[in-house]
Amino acid sequence: MQIHFILVEPAVPDNVGAAARAIKTMGFNSLRLVNTKVHLDKKASWLAHASNEILETAEEFNTLKEATNDIDWIIGTSAKKRRVNEDYYPSTRINELIQAKENSISNLAIVFGREESGLTNKELKLCDIVTSVPMRTKYPSLNLAQSVMIYAYTLSMLNLDEKKPEQKIEQAELNILKTKTENILTHIGFKKNSAIYSRIQERLMILGETDIHLLLSIEHKLEENLKDI
Repeated sequence: MQIHFILVEPAVPDNVGAAARAIKTMGFNSLRLVNTKVHLDKKASWLAHASNEILETAEEFNTLKEATNDIDWIIGTSAKKRRVNEDYYPSTRINELIQAKENSISNLAIVFGREESGLTNKELKLCDIVTSVPMRTKYPSLNLAQSVMIYAYTLSMLNLDEKKPEQKIEQAELNILKTKTENILTHIGFKKNSAIYSRIQERLMILGETDIHLLLSIEHKLEENLKDI
């Protein structure tokens, strides 16, 4: 599994440099940047220390949508809850959720928002789940680089190289399930902007591999029956 760290419109070069350092220190190498050039600032390279190659090879995108086009599962981060009736998961649970998916995902992204305002509600909707770092006090809050460090450390505890014997790798199944569900919901009259439509899609994204296989079998039968209606 490849893990990508995405920073959306960071404004402080020091934060991007420190984030690059955190990413490399924890064994990762993919940094994606949305609508920013601050990684080219000397301050970013100073803070990156021996991690300048992370900055030099960082991929640039105009929007978060573009930056996640090839991603199977998108984890958003937020300091506070802004979406009503939707689940927020503590950062301490993300490894558990990832491991439950087994081989159903090959590209995973964790997305961080702006220093002052975080991710917009529209950007959060692009994410499959949203997580936050549990804190004992509300203030002072974590800055961008500190948040990246916490998530990088947490994700570094995953054994990404471990291969289970005689297990078929079906990395596209989660996206297939998402697409099939969208088609079925639309066919039976649920509008994409309805609360229940978004809620169903969100809950799909936390299913483990066994449940994904089960639902795909059910949806295949549903699609066959819906063709005759």
